[in-house]
Amino acid sequence: MAVRKSVETERPRAPRLPFANAWFFPAAALYATLILPLSVLTLLGLIPALPGLAAPAGHAHEMLFGFALAVVAGYLLGPQPPRRTLCLLGCWALARASYLFWPDSWLALASATAFAAGLAWTVLPRFLGAAKKWRNQMVAPVVAGLSLVSVIASSGIGRHVDQLMLAEALLLLATLMFFMGGRIIAPAIAGYAQGRGWRLDARVQPAVEGAGLVLLGLALLLNLLPWPLTRQLTGAVLVATAVLTTIRLLRWQPWRCTRPDLLALLLGYAWLAIGLLLLGLGVLLPGLPASATLHALTVGALGSLTFAVMARTQLVYRFRDAAAQPWIQAVAPLISLAALTRVLPALLGQPRPAWLLVAAGCWSLAFLALAVLLWRCRGAHANSPRGGTHR
Repeated sequence: MAVRKSVETERPRAPRLPFANAWFFPAAALYATLILPLSVLTLLGLIPALPGLAAPAGHAHEMLFGFALAVVAGYLLGPQPPRRTLCLLGCWALARASYLFWPDSWLALASATAFAAGLAWTVLPRFLGAAKKWRNQMVAPVVAGLSLVSVIASSGIGRHVDQLMLAEALLLLATLMFFMGGRIIAPAIAGYAQGRGWRLDARVQPAVEGAGLVLLGLALLLNLLPWPLTRQLTGAVLVATAVLTTIRLLRWQPWRCTRPDLLALLLGYAWLAIGLLLLGLGVLLPGLPASATLHALTVGALGSLTFAVMARTQLVYRFRDAAAQPWIQAVAPLISLAALTRVLPALLGQPRPAWLLVAAGCWSLAFLALAVLLWRCRGAHANSPRGGTHR
């Protein structure tokens, strides 16, 4: 009996599954590097237009359903069998290529559907019923919504529906940034504060978080309704959410943080507050340029937060230290510079092609540097003891 027990205890453990972000994060960063300058050069008429980028909506489609959805997949899938990860990645890549070259084809719809269904099928069971508090279960409906919206937007139903689905996708991503950003930033700052002898009392801030999630859910519903009154209500709800986001950010005492990786996260969350505010004001004040309201949320918030989260995740896996490679954090401000060159000229009524080229260049340099870092860190995933969803 003792011998049998000894043999059982000496039995080697099954190898850990590699994390899906080992593939999805580098793919997302590389796609971000290429798609933004490609769409800007197309918009300026400097290169022949790919069919999927011939209209401005194509640029937004690939930013949200190409780049952003790949980051979401990498972050939420967690450890997966390599075959499943590569199958999902292949569906994503085929959806990108088919939308760019044949945007209204059955192949674009089928590949987008396959990726969305695979993502939802894999992620949703991990979050549905996984926690008692409703706030901790909100990832599941957001992922389900993003999957559904991505399929509808790839179906070629019509321009009005496409615009509506893009707006819904942006609000769903804002909801995910509001929730997951807070869940990453709060413990990171709390640990930083403890190491420096002070205490952060306001961490997750459940009341503020719950109110923000309710407001964003309300905005998602109101945005689907066509009446003028509901549009005004949508704008007011988004402005209120921006105020709550700012309150949450200030209660983290960002002025006491000096570590570059934390500052990158805080800057992204500040862009989220600015983007929600401008988006709400853009609904309430139709004269406000749409270019300013949308790019504050997409380039500023989405770009900064995804950059910071991808870099932080890989550095923790590889070095057990999010600040192990300070050079990558020095690149992060390029994304804010890209956002500023899109937002400020539009607000001042001076949009020029040169600003578009500067924004695209800053964005691409930042994500190219990130792609290099992510690819170098891929080997650490198989042996990492840490999870990938940060729940």
